[in-house]
Amino acid sequence: MQHQTNRTTPLALIGLLIAAIATVGCAPEQPPQPAMSFEETLQEQLITAKPGDVIEIPAGVHEMTRSLSLNVAGVTIRGAGMDSTVLSFKNQAQGAEGLLVNADDFVIEDIALEDTVGDALKINQSSNVTIRNVRTEWTGGPLTSNGAYGIYPVQSNNILIDGAVAIGASDAGIYVGQSSQIIVRNSRAEYNVAGIEIENSTYADVHDNTATNNTGGILVFDLPNLPVQGGRNTRVFNNDISGNNTANFAPAGNIVATVPAGTGLMVLANDSIEVFGNRFVENQTASILVVSYLVTGLPLDDPNYDPYPEAIHIHGNRFEGGGNNPDFAPLTALQAATGKPIPDVVWGGTIQPASAGQPRQAVDQIICLGDSTTTLLNLDAINGFAAPSLDAAAHRCSLPPLEEIVLSHSAQND
Repeated sequence: MQHQTNRTTPLALIGLLIAAIATVGCAPEQPPQPAMSFEETLQEQLITAKPGDVIEIPAGVHEMTRSLSLNVAGVTIRGAGMDSTVLSFKNQAQGAEGLLVNADDFVIEDIALEDTVGDALKINQSSNVTIRNVRTEWTGGPLTSNGAYGIYPVQSNNILIDGAVAIGASDAGIYVGQSSQIIVRNSRAEYNVAGIEIENSTYADVHDNTATNNTGGILVFDLPNLPVQGGRNTRVFNNDISGNNTANFAPAGNIVATVPAGTGLMVLANDSIEVFGNRFVENQTASILVVSYLVTGLPLDDPNYDPYPEAIHIHGNRFEGGGNNPDFAPLTALQAATGKPIPDVVWGGTIQPASAGQPRQAVDQIICLGDSTTTLLNLDAINGFAAPSLDAAAHRCSLPPLEEIVLSHSAQND
């Protein structure tokens, strides 16, 4: 009698072997990874961006807790509008800037950056930069604790700032420093210490802007002890510069802490500046100040620095009121003594002395007012403000017009 034996076919054995292997090799399920936050997603987009990328940021208030950065050339950051897409840094815990960019051929447009710990939008060592319809703001009003700069390109060239809004900076709302080939146009700066500032830069056009309710509306400065010096060739024209009477709230020690409240336009130690077609309204220290760095009273230990302004051409501007409540001791004394408003243009009166075979600087090489009726006050700072003068006869001269700035990147005409 034959015994029946259970037999497994080769095919069945293979199936059992596969099942066993699968059972042994099956790892326990991993918990799902949390989705990246909007902030993390945006920073990853900035890090992994490639030239030609457009990073779209949708409408809404997007909370940021740390600085953002971009180091890739040829990238565009685009929001849905400066009042629709907001990056809020109110709870920023890491970093100083809101967005730090070191990249050529960069465009940022239609977006706002609010309440950064430090500078809102800093662009460093970049070429061909377009900043269009961008708002930077500290929403708590003009406070010393606000960040220093709103829109802040530095050591860069071919810069277009168009349709920007800057509010509440404790230094300058729209600032371009140590740069060349610059256009700032169609923009608004208010409740900053300096509304718009061009510093240690060359070849700039600042036009068709509104500077209002700042400490100083527009500043054109050249300062010592910086890598780039010799600021010159800036045109300031067709701007509305009104009511810049906000008390100075810059941190102590900052150069802009010396700017008197009530200053419309201030030119400090810069050369070849043309100021025309502007409207100055109710700036209570003076519509225009032109001064040497020496007037600030700050120490000067840079042997390569030229502290004297030269070739300042002021013509064809409109002056309405102002000069009735100056925030600068020599002007306060004069206004109290005369009972009259401060003249349209105030010149410090410091003249470069003769040296190394060079003759003493002539006053008509410093400021020219054309043949207009613009009034001028010489503060006689060179003699300790001893004998201020209202005689503008030597300044009824003209200088050749400066050339229009034409940027090399196509965004200028967009």
